[in-house]
Amino acid sequence: MAIVTAVAAGQTAPAVMFGQPTSLVVLQLSFWLVVTPVQILVLSLAFDRTNRRGSSATRTLVESIALSAVIGACDLVALGWATERWLGIRLIPDRQLSEAALALVGAMVGTFICGIWALAFVLPYTAEQSRVRTAQAERLELEAAQLRSAAELARLRSQLEPHFLLNTLNTIAGLVTQDPREARRLIGCLGDLLRDSLRDQEEMQTLDAEVTWLRRYTEILSARHGEALRFDWDIQQNARSVFLPRLLLQPLVENAVKHGALRRGSGDGRVSVRAYLDGAETGSDQPLLLVCVVADNGPGLSTAPPREGAFGLRSVERRLKLKSPRANLKLESSSQGTRAIVTLPVARTHGPTTGSTHGPAEVA
Repeated sequence: MAIVTAVAAGQTAPAVMFGQPTSLVVLQLSFWLVVTPVQILVLSLAFDRTNRRGSSATRTLVESIALSAVIGACDLVALGWATERWLGIRLIPDRQLSEAALALVGAMVGTFICGIWALAFVLPYTAEQSRVRTAQAERLELEAAQLRSAAELARLRSQLEPHFLLNTLNTIAGLVTQDPREARRLIGCLGDLLRDSLRDQEEMQTLDAEVTWLRRYTEILSARHGEALRFDWDIQQNARSVFLPRLLLQPLVENAVKHGALRRGSGDGRVSVRAYLDGAETGSDQPLLLVCVVADNGPGLSTAPPREGAFGLRSVERRLKLKSPRANLKLESSSQGTRAIVTLPVARTHGPTTGSTHGPAEVA
């Protein structure tokens, strides 16, 4: 309504300024108050039709301008006829130029109204449609990325569990002739581990559940290697409820045992598993991080390239990146041992002030 009123006022202002009769001013104002919304309605209907038809932007623009020019010319000719018939006033004194001049001026006025209509209606509509299409494209891209991530996680998981199972069976196989009773006990432990693995198919689990599973896993390794292998655990209490990808730390523990602690040769191999929340102080503005450290006292990393088919560290790195671009795996190695440090951003939660200050939180 504001646009229609502004157009009508703009069209009748010259008549007022040049002292035209009041009746003529009123007639012109009434005319434009009727004609302008009609032209906007016609243009809007035509625009909607071209949209449904799938016409190009250039064709839509040309059609809108042509339609506006025709409507404006017809309207102004009709106004000239009305003022002459009802008021006896000719808008253009020269009769020979009257209709052609009115049609030309009307076409220009119609084009002007078309420009106002485009700015007031088409531009916001086009901007909104562009925003909607962009949002839809982003949503589809996000869904595609999630599907790709889910597919890759499923592939990694399908490789990880048989990888672990085969290594565990090899461990038990070494005990079959040496200590059959212990082998039977470890088969029972393996059954518990597999049952726990198959019970919950969720990709994420709490650190506490991860550590519980790892302790059962290391019982098998400790039974196999006896005094040559020891495990130390240091899990911060308020980190136990944080969620992380399931079985994320198992390849790190396996590597620390196989390529670290058991390569010492002196029979005193040790593997430590530590986890804590970094930046957990109350009121801290620093990002909250879950830090998991798996360390061994072996001779350090080999300088030789990884063997073909090596899977452990690569799977951990890939799973971290799939869960959070800011997650990280860092290796520190020296002649005194190797440390694998996993860092995962965690969403802050506001838990109770007593006990653990953080409720269940997921990787950010």
